[in-house]
Amino acid sequence: MKENFEEKLTEGSVAARLVAFSLPFLMANFLQTLYGMADLFIAGQFNGADVITAVSIGSQIMHMITVIIAGLAMGTTVLTARAVGAGKERDAGLCAGNSLLAFLIFSVFATAILFVFCPQIVALMHTPPEAVGESLSYLGICFLGIPFISLYNSVSAVFRGAGDSKRPLYFVAASCLVNIILDVFFMGPLALGSRGAALATVLSQAFSAFLAAFVLFARGKRGACGGAGGAVGGDGACVRILRGDFRMDAKVLKALLQIGLPVSAQDGFIQVSFLVITIIANSRGLSVAAAVGIVEKIICFLFLVPSSMLSAISALAAQNMGASLHARARHTLYAGMAIASAFGALFALAFQFASVPFVSLFTHDAEVVQLGGQYLRSYVFDCFFAAFHFAFSGFFCAYGYSLLSFFHNTVSILLVRIPGAYLAAKYFPGTLYPMGWAPAIGSLLSSLICLGFYLLLKQNGKFGGGLERHGGK
Repeated sequence: MKENFEEKLTEGSVAARLVAFSLPFLMANFLQTLYGMADLFIAGQFNGADVITAVSIGSQIMHMITVIIAGLAMGTTVLTARAVGAGKERDAGLCAGNSLLAFLIFSVFATAILFVFCPQIVALMHTPPEAVGESLSYLGICFLGIPFISLYNSVSAVFRGAGDSKRPLYFVAASCLVNIILDVFFMGPLALGSRGAALATVLSQAFSAFLAAFVLFARGKRGACGGAGGAVGGDGACVRILRGDFRMDAKVLKALLQIGLPVSAQDGFIQVSFLVITIIANSRGLSVAAAVGIVEKIICFLFLVPSSMLSAISALAAQNMGASLHARARHTLYAGMAIASAFGALFALAFQFASVPFVSLFTHDAEVVQLGGQYLRSYVFDCFFAAFHFAFSGFFCAYGYSLLSFFHNTVSILLVRIPGAYLAAKYFPGTLYPMGWAPAIGSLLSSLICLGFYLLLKQNGKFGGGLERHGGK
């Protein structure tokens, strides 16, 4: 029997709905981040700085690829959510089918291209000579997992767009457990080094992808939505994916790309800025490279809250937009911003005292620990400032203004993040503390730009105005 999705997610307390919906996002993102952190942590227990640096550099590149794919999948989430909010379930099914097919084609080409250019990518990263061999091994194996990353993210986007943020959490939780077990086995008893970390990652990604696809289509065979085909039901709305939905529809693909491509480009550009900072760090020696790599992993972990809020805000705001509940959609933005910034402030304060002990969990090298502690104490402020522009980006995406997110991030990267990191490395060669302020100040600039766009568009009635339906507060 079809559930009344609109009653569940467009009524009641906005803050309560946002927290309940974002928690599975948060846990799923946490477990996905744990992939790279587990690789790095376990690599540090069994190997030296060469393998640590290789896993750090390689997993950073893979993280960039993953967020690009996840950004593209945002189009699936938003369009599915809009269709469900408006009660157009066939539109949602067609969107999902197109998305799955498009991701399959994309992943095949991406895997081939990246595998061929793996040596050039390692060279471009200015990888320290001691870590080149391990980096090539790690990336060469990890690139083979791109189809699995694409499948997991596209299926999960369908679930989330339909209001089910729990099942993607279950998929990645099982995968993370497999990854940790295989990490210990491959890098411990088998002593495979970076190859072991990569094999563990790819095998666990394959597990989560096939598990997600199995659940999607098994539900359809059981008639979860009253017919054959893939089906998303349970905690969310019922979205049927029929065989005829797996075709290239130019109109649907255009709509998916109009939302997903700017988000993907934005996320990719941010990761490129991180890679440039890594290149700057790598040119300063192995210890600096290892320290920056460890801190980047910690920051990825701390960014789970604003990142989860971005995804949750985009889904919930899109659903409310589809139901013409614009005031409620704006309230979702405000609530998400308040929650994410509170966590960011807490992280910034805590790591003024806990930076060195936390970095020491990943390595026993005293120099790496000292440098990492310096970098983390300033970099952590990025978590507070980013809470605001992440929330705005999710809201802009829901209303089809994802190009604004690309714009403010591009300005921030070109004017502050990259030049700031370069100047800090040049004029403060003895410490990493000033370099950590570059991304934080960049996020501050992004947040101010977002605020300006929001006020301008709101004044012009782009986020609702005049007669509109009213939902619960």
